[in-house]
Amino acid sequence: MRIGYTLYVIGALLCSVGLTMIFPLMFGVYYQDESILPLLYSMGITVIAGGCLIAVFRERTKTLLNHREGMAIVALGWIGAGIAGALPFWFGGMLGFTDALFESVSGFTTTGSTVLTDIEIVPRGLLMWRSLTHWLGGMGIIVLSLAILPFLGVGGMQLYKAEVPGPVPDKLKPRIKDTAMALWKVYLLFSVLQAVLLYFGGMDVFDSICHTFGTMATGGFSTKNASVGHYDSGYLQTVIIIFMFIAGVNFSLHFRLLLGEPGAFLKDAEFRFYTVVVLVSTAVVALAVYGTEYDSFLEALRHAAFQVVSICTTTGFATADYEQWAPVTMAVLLFLTFLGGCAGSTGGGIKCMRVLLLLKQAYHEIFRLIHPHSVSYVKLGNRIVRAEVLSGVLGFFVLYIGLFVLSSTLIAAMGVDVLTAFSATAACIGNIGPGLGSVGPAENFAHLPQAAKWVLTLCMLLGRLEIYTVFILFVPEFWRK
Repeated sequence: MRIGYTLYVIGALLCSVGLTMIFPLMFGVYYQDESILPLLYSMGITVIAGGCLIAVFRERTKTLLNHREGMAIVALGWIGAGIAGALPFWFGGMLGFTDALFESVSGFTTTGSTVLTDIEIVPRGLLMWRSLTHWLGGMGIIVLSLAILPFLGVGGMQLYKAEVPGPVPDKLKPRIKDTAMALWKVYLLFSVLQAVLLYFGGMDVFDSICHTFGTMATGGFSTKNASVGHYDSGYLQTVIIIFMFIAGVNFSLHFRLLLGEPGAFLKDAEFRFYTVVVLVSTAVVALAVYGTEYDSFLEALRHAAFQVVSICTTTGFATADYEQWAPVTMAVLLFLTFLGGCAGSTGGGIKCMRVLLLLKQAYHEIFRLIHPHSVSYVKLGNRIVRAEVLSGVLGFFVLYIGLFVLSSTLIAAMGVDVLTAFSATAACIGNIGPGLGSVGPAENFAHLPQAAKWVLTLCMLLGRLEIYTVFILFVPEFWRK
């Protein structure tokens, strides 16, 4: 593996991250708040560091990446972005380095877990940067860089496979640069549309942009301490519900919709599964809270839908403290914590496609016991699922559960109560944000031990990059020629 060329590409990614700080800097200048110098220092350091890597390791000829280099760039690029993203919070003097890194990685991985105890006193420029990390991480800073930095000349499919969520990346265009650009156009279109709808619903420009970034990236960072619950508006909550649901769908389906293929949604088995799970879960939660938490069934339905869609898509916004609801709602939301959105969406979690394939494989094994001499296959839609795909799904599931158990145990060993340890780990691996116990929707992660925050930061990276991409860096054979 060419370490020099890998560092060259990472340098270009760091430059891209640094330059995006211009956007929140503009808000800092407009509001004349205390974020101006921290953002300037951070932007300068990040761009200079990236520029040095480009200058030192630049190659005259443009060559293709192999799969190992692609995986290394994705994993190391996300780590570098997380460190760069932490600088504004650190230089701003509001967070120590551990907390700043936790907040930054939580943003880029679209997790939404926060260590900020009073969000509303944070300078506007830093709040905008905090939300922007969501939006950049949502579709992937790697895919973004492939779309806007074609001069790199790197082989994109290796990066795309490592970056885009899901067991089988859907290549929409013959060239990966065109695929990345197509996905980002869809992403940008929905973002602009939602920001406009939120603005006309009563949010100011700043809040509408920040909440749009948190919604389309399924991130969940809000500018208010009470999250979306701060806005007692059925209209605003409904708009966010709709766009959270959209963000949890495979973006290739949205692309096909814009090409005039609306039937692609109904033909997609994963989308049907995702929709049924959301509808059934919403109905169960709504019935559980109707008459106890809410006297109006429509109000119960709205709040139930908001919490269900928020958790299922791993967004993490909240309009109510659902820990106070009936126990059955906790069971439903806990299941959704592990499920996640669709493959190819900005959501985290195990993904609906993997869960669906695991269920189909389980049924297939039962069928084989009944009919031992039959020849049958696991199908997704009309397509036969290859054995290596099923093996990969099973392997991912085992790693996911193993990581969850190990991390939860480590955090509990640090003196954290079991409910908080388990739910915090599930929330971070699944990139959801709030958990249960002392990290619930009305709480934050600030009180956790420093060591626990490092464990959870790693969990967020592993969950966002689908575990394999990070784990593979620790395998000695990966670095050998």
